[in-house]
Amino acid sequence: MIIAGKAIESNDRVITHNPYDNSVAGDVSRASEADVEKAVEAARRGLEDLAHQTPYDRYSTLIKLSGILSQRAEQFAKTIASEMGKTLREARAEVARAVQTAAWSAEEAKRLYGSTVPMDAAPTGTGKVGLYLRVPVGIVAAISPFNFPLNLSLHKIGPAYAAGNPFILKPAESTSMTGEMLGQAFVDAGAVPGAVNVLTGSGSKLGLKLVTHPDVRLITFTGSRDVGAWITRNAGLKKVVMELGSNSAVVLAQDAVPEDMVKRVALGGYSQAGQVCISVQRVYVHEKLFDHFVDLLEQQARALTAGNQLDDATDVGPVVTHNDVLRIHSWIDEAVAHGARLVCGGEINGNVMTPVVLTGTRETDKVVQDELFGPVLVVNKFKDDDQAIAMVNNSRYGLQAGVYTHDLNRAWRYVREIHAGGVLINEIPNFRVDLMPYGGVKESGIGREGPRFAVEEMTEIKLVVFHLG
Repeated sequence: MIIAGKAIESNDRVITHNPYDNSVAGDVSRASEADVEKAVEAARRGLEDLAHQTPYDRYSTLIKLSGILSQRAEQFAKTIASEMGKTLREARAEVARAVQTAAWSAEEAKRLYGSTVPMDAAPTGTGKVGLYLRVPVGIVAAISPFNFPLNLSLHKIGPAYAAGNPFILKPAESTSMTGEMLGQAFVDAGAVPGAVNVLTGSGSKLGLKLVTHPDVRLITFTGSRDVGAWITRNAGLKKVVMELGSNSAVVLAQDAVPEDMVKRVALGGYSQAGQVCISVQRVYVHEKLFDHFVDLLEQQARALTAGNQLDDATDVGPVVTHNDVLRIHSWIDEAVAHGARLVCGGEINGNVMTPVVLTGTRETDKVVQDELFGPVLVVNKFKDDDQAIAMVNNSRYGLQAGVYTHDLNRAWRYVREIHAGGVLINEIPNFRVDLMPYGGVKESGIGREGPRFAVEEMTEIKLVVFHLG
């Protein structure tokens, strides 16, 4: 762990494991509830010290951070792959994205714009000049997930620092080494010491203390819907940004060409073994295309190599825990018992599951309604656009959705009527560039990420009025 920019060692250790073979990936110090208080006290001092820095100072730190991440890219990639289970190719791609996220966060440090307010547009405002500034919200608690342990952590603490806020990062316990390495990179980039705090350990023990602490002014969380709901219930009077679950859908409209997008759909469902918040889970295909598309998708799924994520030949690595493997398999079994057809996949070797294509499910099956977080594509047919839109919207979630069509009017109808934070035309919902506004509606979350939009969440408006007589 890191408190006030200094690495803290303890005999109590967090041991992380490789999901493929359960071998020890590494260990770091385990934080206690007393360490939460120390981190908050350090962050209080960090907030005062950051107030003396200029936007250019914060920009310089974050640009240096981007360079450090680039220099240490392979070290980060191997650690991420070992702890989380994504393939080396996927881990290297995450690090490359994180380099850009740090750079975009740096730029936002120079863009904390306010605006004038026309006070004399009101009858009582004559002689007054108004403006507003954006000021730091205060201590930011960032609780990050296991599936993108570097980039999604940076999406929280990069904009926090850019806006002048100290942070306390609580990485997922299973990816503690990556979180600590990121904190050390911040320190090495010259960040204000008190602004950099990383607490590694149990989320259940540290989370309540962080979430309810009165000096924490904003909680930014990525994770499950249930934990997000618990945080919002317990946070009290503070701001929250919630990036929660999804069961993202793709629609292949009647004018789509299956050969043009089947590889993208397979990538969307099976990359990182389906453990992405915006993984393709539900695929709705027009009835005239259905059989042909399923045949093509089966070919794609069978061609993928599932196995050791540290082998460069592997396409699909392990699921993070064996309990998750068993859960995913039980959901598949439930759907099959209700009449679904298992087209291919589902073989288990340790924590590795071969890519699954499942068709003919009911709308009430768990594989349709809940967040699967595994290498499974559920493919069903529809007869017209009305039915497709209704099926996509038949979900508690609304993060991102994809629609394949070459009809502009049809595309705009899907954009207007799908209830999601993002609708992507002729693209899978997994697509994300790190500068875009990212977030969901319904039970997929509150607020938006992406450095520019996160900075807005992490600042307050301060009004200034001059009476000039």
